[in-house]
Amino acid sequence: MRLDLGDVRTIVVGFVAAIVVLFAVAAVVGIDQVLGKLAMADTRLVALVGVVALAWLASWAMALRTVLSALGVSVSPVRAFMLYAGATFANNITPFGQAGGEPFSALLISRVTDAEYETGLAAIASVDSINFVPSISFGLVGVVYYATVLAIGDRLQIEFVALAVVTLALAVPLSATLLWRSRDRVEAGVASAVVPVVGALARAVPRITPTTHDAVRRRVRGFFRAIERVASDRRSLLLALLFSALGWLLSATSLWLSLYALGVVVPFAAVLFVVPIVSMAGVTPLPGGLGGVEAALVFLLGPIAGISGAMAAAAAFIHRAATYWLPVAIGGVSTAMLEADNANGD
Repeated sequence: MRLDLGDVRTIVVGFVAAIVVLFAVAAVVGIDQVLGKLAMADTRLVALVGVVALAWLASWAMALRTVLSALGVSVSPVRAFMLYAGATFANNITPFGQAGGEPFSALLISRVTDAEYETGLAAIASVDSINFVPSISFGLVGVVYYATVLAIGDRLQIEFVALAVVTLALAVPLSATLLWRSRDRVEAGVASAVVPVVGALARAVPRITPTTHDAVRRRVRGFFRAIERVASDRRSLLLALLFSALGWLLSATSLWLSLYALGVVVPFAAVLFVVPIVSMAGVTPLPGGLGGVEAALVFLLGPIAGISGAMAAAAAFIHRAATYWLPVAIGGVSTAMLEADNANGD
């Protein structure tokens, strides 16, 4: 897999924009104050945050392995971890998060497992869809907890979060249902959009082969059939949901420990619904939501946990070092190793 000049330019521009946002967040809350808070962090707990983040990555990797098994594709746990790390790497370096990284992830899965491209795309899309269910469930639990148990000073952020959770809980399933019911029109629409583009590229780049409407529709139909196979395998679906839920709990634990490493103790319910909500910031033009997620964490953690902006920013940076930068490093190495195996025919 090679990145062309346009891909590299997009990634570089995205990271430059993300760094600007990060500096802006730090500047608003006070760079010196943030650095001071980070300097007082318990290094043993910070290391534990990294361990928990690895467990989170492994849990969602097992969800991917379960989905691939439902599609008749067998991979070892280690291979599954490397594949999901590679998918996370793709999501974290491309704009719009999972939407930008999924085509790369599907290609990596198909190359490593010898599965059809649409099977790889269906697998990673299924995992992303499965991950939505526990995230919204935990978000609703957190909102109910705060609404009924805790009295918080600033209600604006809580009301905003509650509205966001309820909107997602209604909008995403409705959109998925409408998409599924109109899949024949989706097939035709994708074919009408893809065929002219591929034809134009083929005229400019000789090694690209033109395609046909029937060929594109056949591949889109294969994608929907793979999704249907996953949905009909109830045992695999339940197991994948359990792995996904465990992953969300571990991600929330990472944020809780990040705060605890700074001497801040908050109810676990706080991070339980903050984590899935701020993940929405990953669907931005910034690579993996870098900058946007940190800003969202500062916006929510301050009033919810009753801490200063500098403390919230410090906790956000520790959490994101473990759940963003660590997976980027592991995913980059994993992708390179998997591609080297492909080149060697292993």
